[in-house]
Amino acid sequence: MTQPEVAEPIAPPPAHPLAMLRADEIERAVAIVRAERDLPEGARFAYIGLDEPRKDELAAMGDGEFPSRRVRLVIVPGPRALVIEAVVSLDGTVTSWLECPETRPALLFEESMHAIVAVKANPDWQAAMLRRGITDFDKVQVDPWPSGNFGVEHEDDRRISRCIFYYREHKRDNGYARPIEGVIAFVDHGRAEVLEVVDYGVVPVPPERGNYAGDSVGPARTGLKPLAITQPEGPSFTVDGNLVEWQHWSLRVSMDPYEGLVLHTVGYEDGGRVRPILHRAAVSEMVVPYGDPGPMHGWKNAFDSGEWGLGRMANSLTLGCDCVGEIHYFDATFATEGGMPFTLEHAICMHEEDYGILWKHVDMQGGTTEVRRSRRLVVSSIATVGNYEYGFYWYFYLDGSMQLEVKLTGIMSTMALQPGERPINGSIIAPQLGAPYHQHLFNVRLDFDVDGSNNTVYEVDATAGPAGPDNPLGNTIVSTATPLRTELEARRVVDPARSRTWKIVNPEVRNGLGEPVAYKLVPASTPTLLASPESSVGRRAGFATRNLWVTPYDRSEWRAAGDHPNQHSGGAGLPTWTAADRPIVNTDVVVWHTFGVTHIPRPEDWPVMPVEYTGFQLVPVGFFDRNPALDLPPNDHCS
Repeated sequence: MTQPEVAEPIAPPPAHPLAMLRADEIERAVAIVRAERDLPEGARFAYIGLDEPRKDELAAMGDGEFPSRRVRLVIVPGPRALVIEAVVSLDGTVTSWLECPETRPALLFEESMHAIVAVKANPDWQAAMLRRGITDFDKVQVDPWPSGNFGVEHEDDRRISRCIFYYREHKRDNGYARPIEGVIAFVDHGRAEVLEVVDYGVVPVPPERGNYAGDSVGPARTGLKPLAITQPEGPSFTVDGNLVEWQHWSLRVSMDPYEGLVLHTVGYEDGGRVRPILHRAAVSEMVVPYGDPGPMHGWKNAFDSGEWGLGRMANSLTLGCDCVGEIHYFDATFATEGGMPFTLEHAICMHEEDYGILWKHVDMQGGTTEVRRSRRLVVSSIATVGNYEYGFYWYFYLDGSMQLEVKLTGIMSTMALQPGERPINGSIIAPQLGAPYHQHLFNVRLDFDVDGSNNTVYEVDATAGPAGPDNPLGNTIVSTATPLRTELEARRVVDPARSRTWKIVNPEVRNGLGEPVAYKLVPASTPTLLASPESSVGRRAGFATRNLWVTPYDRSEWRAAGDHPNQHSGGAGLPTWTAADRPIVNTDVVVWHTFGVTHIPRPEDWPVMPVEYTGFQLVPVGFFDRNPALDLPPNDHCS
């Protein structure tokens, strides 16, 4: 009897070059690397992500002409300070292979778990716990931290972490309420070997457990009535793969293992064509430097993107808690450190929300009232990086403006205090419990294409006009726009006294009034790094010393602190690139904006922080000829 033929599996259709990676693409990329290169048995993958096409490659594409997709891999071949950066074309070839000695990737989760086990089995650590009266080692929470770069012997050719400790009487306790002060373990991450346990002396464990779940905080308040958000006819956006269209806006949404939420090809439909604004936007790096000088906390300088990964730490979002309304979710497919794909469901949430009035006027002479309500499209993700949560919210408005808002919540990194002790560089937040002063500084990479790729950045200041015949009442306001011509000129900081903004202009495209079209970056909360430039974190987080940097587009310049900030000696990224002082006038520019908060902890931040907000806006300036939201229909519910 003839055996029936087995049908070949149907290959998935070619993916758009900016679509998120699929599981089969990750599997194929890993298989190609393993087939072409002799990887050691224990090799791990610190990063597997889309190697995005260059802008010229995308521009050369015809309709439906999708080139072979490429995948970037960061491979950790063994325990030493060595990584391999590879690029694989899914047509079956390794197109790039670069060995990088003295380089450390982000901390690996598998190795972190091995470090925890190694610490708890170490006799020196056990002895330190016994000196504090802790006999049940299972009640100790171990947090591996990126170690930084301080020239200590343990750093030489090793990938290390520093482990700090907290006491949890019960599994559901808030571990950060009871830090075990005075003990740090240096661990060789690659070899799961405890290098040293340092004991700076016993400090009593704080007495309160700091629990914050509903059953731990007493009776819940009453009187909050249900608040329903409904859209009986469904949402106003459409989704095709990762392409989103909403009220003239179009954009692609994706997620990177390190950067987290990424936007591509953001444009606005006007007069029958989509006018480009941004080619790509994402948080390129962030740093959390701590301001306590002591040996327990002074080394804490977490680069939560490059040392952990905002995408790798992303939450699976839930309806009614993280997102409310008519929700569309995007799943993200990542790879394990063994190279196997897995799907993080509901990694990105998208919905619409009302945002008050957009414009209104009461005409007393004509007896009319015209009002339109504002609405915004929200694209969001949330990452849990150890003790902190970071929510990233991109907002798109009906008037052509957009905004990034970062919401900071979670639990502060804490320190135990001696009875009666008052910290100089921190705050008391509970009995015998303090939190060091610290900063959260984010850098977003904004690859602008304002109505085309040739743009110029202007610094715009508002100042008082000089006294004189042209200013007889002393009331004039002068707006001065200064072009930033080179990279060194474009290392800038905010100046609230001058209402400083930065305008990204296309000098080759004019609006109906004959002026060049533009978008402006409106800063909000914008501290800069308070640590000394000569300090370890000052060298490693040079991007945080300025609020604005501008570079000409270069596909290799991706991350504000360099590709691998973990244990880096410093200087990588923006400080090195911009030292070349390349011209940036009327060219394809990338704007890098640093913003954030300086956190002086308060009791109200404990035991879990209410959300603190930071971010910036991008607002059209002459991009349109008039208010682009005039075409909104009146609200039928106005009475």
